[in-house]
Amino acid sequence: MRTSHFVMADTGWPGCAKSLKGVILDLCGVLYDSGEGDGVAIPGSIEAVKKLKESDLQLRFCTNETQATREKFVAKLRRLGFDISVSEVFPPAPAAIAVLKERGLRPHLLVHDGLLPEFDGVDKTNPNCVIVGDAAENFSYQNLNEAFRVLIGLEKPVLFSLGQGRYYKETDGLKLDVGVYMKALEYACDLKAEVIGKPSPTFFQSVLNDMGLQPHEVLMIGDDLLNDVGGAQHCGMKGVQVRTGKYRPIDERHPTVTADGTVDNLAQAVDMILSQRGH
Repeated sequence: MRTSHFVMADTGWPGCAKSLKGVILDLCGVLYDSGEGDGVAIPGSIEAVKKLKESDLQLRFCTNETQATREKFVAKLRRLGFDISVSEVFPPAPAAIAVLKERGLRPHLLVHDGLLPEFDGVDKTNPNCVIVGDAAENFSYQNLNEAFRVLIGLEKPVLFSLGQGRYYKETDGLKLDVGVYMKALEYACDLKAEVIGKPSPTFFQSVLNDMGLQPHEVLMIGDDLLNDVGGAQHCGMKGVQVRTGKYRPIDERHPTVTADGTVDNLAQAVDMILSQRGH
């Protein structure tokens, strides 16, 4: 009996959902759009997260959010109606702090005021590296120049970037992201930043380790074709893009990254996953 063609069909989307053991979700642009106050939940996403939690799949949230501490950020999501706990959310700042400790580094911080409490226990005297996050209004000429001076004055300059996004979407439109300022500092100092957060393979691997799963057992769903989908695929996961958040139609014709699937929103993705699994 020849069944090989059925096996092949199930490696693609949505057939691959049958053999999945875990799902990783991006947050901003997938669950909600950030903006005034807490932002707004994307229609159907609260229920979709609930369905995933009630299924037999492991669920984690992988974000490049660096405008608030993990606790504050999760509290905001809970206010929006999401059932999410701090231990399920993986942002770049805690990963960055682990790297600083491991390498004995003292950072100069160019980050959002809301993120500063994450670094309370970190030695920042006489800095020997720079960390840049999504500082938003803190990206003034003066602050960028200060970070530049720290780097250029070091014998071995080290620049960490918490993610490398180009832009993201808020309720009032698109906003420049940290990657733009990372590139400015790279150019000024003639160096390469170390990216902590998506699409770094180390960052994705830390989430997989927490789940105790192999890449091929996990699906990533995000609105960012390069950092969510491309980053996940580079690690051996499947990547599905939602047509919400920063998605643009041109993403579906990208020259180097092709999503395993493109869906209208998280609710549709979750329904497709669960119907494949006979739920």
